Order: sequence, then C-alpha cells, then structure tokens
Amino acid sequence: MTWLFLGLAILTEVAATMSLRASEGLKKKLWLVPIVCGYLTAFGSLSMALAHGMPLGVAYGIWVASGVALTAVASRILFKEPLTPAMAVGVLLISAGVLVVEIGARQAH
Repeated sequence: MTWLFLGLAILTEVAATMSLRASEGLKKKLWLVPIVCGYLTAFGSLSMALAHGMPLGVAYGIWVASGVALTAVASRILFKEPLTPAMAVGVLLISAGVLVVEIGARQAH
C-alpha cells in the first residue's frame, strides 16, 4: 500500500506542476483548481506512504527523483522545453542516487 500512495504522490505532483506551467504564471485562472488539488493530493499521499511505514529518506528521495525525471520528460513533450543530453545524464545520476539510498535502507533492516 505504501508504494501505491507514493506512486499517487508522484503522479499528482507532476500533474500539478504541469498545470502550473500551463497556467502561464497563474495568468490562466482555470488552472488553479488542478494545481491546488494536485499539490494537496500529492502531499496527502506522501503523508499516507509515510504513515504506512515507508522511511522518510526513501519516500522523499524517490518522490523527488521521479518528479524531476517525469517533469523533464513531460515538459519536453507538452511544452517543447529542452531536454539536453547533459540534463538526461543528470536525471540518470539522480535516479542512481535514489537507488543507492533504497538499497542502503533495505540493508539497514
């Protein structure tokens, strides 16, 4: 169940961030509802993952790294923003770091 909550937190945070970008700096007020609902759901879901026993370092690391990677790809697709090879390497390094944290957390048990 913890992973389901974390997955929901990641997806809704990325959706809220994409909505924030689509709002053009909150000029398009219609986007306020998905922005607010998305971030509230993301934080609530992250909280539920923590409440169900997921370690904070693991949950937050995966949430942030996944959010960075998905946001970079989605902004490239939806808004034609750059995703350079150097940026892609950075995303891979972040992901590798989170994997090391997850492995370390499993070894602690």
